Amino acid sequence: MKAEVINPFLESAKLVIEQVIQVSPSTGSLGIKTVELIQDHIWIHIGMTGQLSGTIMFGIHERVALRMVSVMMGGYVLTEMDEMGQSAISELGNMISGNASTILSNQGVNVDITPPKVVKSEQVTSFLPQKALSIPLLMDGIGELDIQVMIS
Repeated sequence: MKAEVINPFLESAKLVIEQVIQVSPSTGSLGIKTVELIQDHIWIHIGMTGQLSGTIMFGIHERVALRMVSVMMGGYVLTEMDEMGQSAISELGNMISGNASTILSNQGVNVDITPPKVVKSEQVTSFLPQKALSIPLLMDGIGELDIQVMIS
């Protein structure tokens, strides 16, 4: 897996978060990580097919996801990730991935993405840990969003 495959997702995530969450995220360290479903996390799962194929997962602690959704909803405070909150966080993943696929297309790489699937860690019954390129985005006052790319 080449490190440059994560760049369109990183670039897109920074742009979308700046526009939608209204905070300018900083970038943590790029690394290879074993993706494991962690308690109290929400995962936005997106599949990719075409010249690149695999999976992109955005991992967010539920507390952070609630803060992000609250900002997306104009300051309305959510205390639990209900259906509306899951829809909003799913749309965030869709915006990031759609924008990243446009960036890839502009680079001559044709891909299609699947609709985002929001999964809470406790809902998953079988998941095999996988290696991924991983980079955290740090949002001041909100928390961290991990971008995990498993593409070949």
